[in-house]
Amino acid sequence: MANPDVMTLSQQILSLAPDAILFADREGIIRLWNSGATRIFGFTAEQAIGQSLDLIIPEKLRQRHWDGYHKTMATGETRYGVDLLAVPAMHQNGTRLSTEFSIVLLRDALGQPLGVASIMRDVSAQRQREKELQERIAVLENSRK
Repeated sequence: MANPDVMTLSQQILSLAPDAILFADREGIIRLWNSGATRIFGFTAEQAIGQSLDLIIPEKLRQRHWDGYHKTMATGETRYGVDLLAVPAMHQNGTRLSTEFSIVLLRDALGQPLGVASIMRDVSAQRQREKELQERIAVLENSRK
C-alpha cells in the first residue's frame, strides 16, 4: 500500500470535517471557509469568503471581539492558543448559536501575525439540555423547601 500524499489528506480533512474550519486574515476578513462552516452557519463559501467575521458574530459582541482581535494582531500574542473558547455566534437565518472553538494564530516567515484559524463546533443542543436540567433541578430543590 502506497503512502497517501499528505497534502491530499490535508485537503480531504479540511473539506470533509463536520466542524467549521475557517481562517480570517489580519483585518478579520474570511479567507477560508469549509463545508462544516456552511453546515453550521448556513453561509456557503462563496457567500462567506471576502466578508468580515461580523458575518457570524452577534452584533452586541462585535466591539469586544474586535478589540481583542486587533490587539492580538498588533502584539502577536493571544491568551486563547490552547483553551477551548465558548461564545455565541449567528447563523445566516438569524438564529443564535452556542459554539465552542479553538484558534491558531498563524504567522509569516518573520513571525508576524497573518491571521487566525479556528475550528468551531455548534454546541447549541447540549447547552439547551444543560439549561433544561438546571431548571428541573431548581424546581426540585424549590419543592423540597
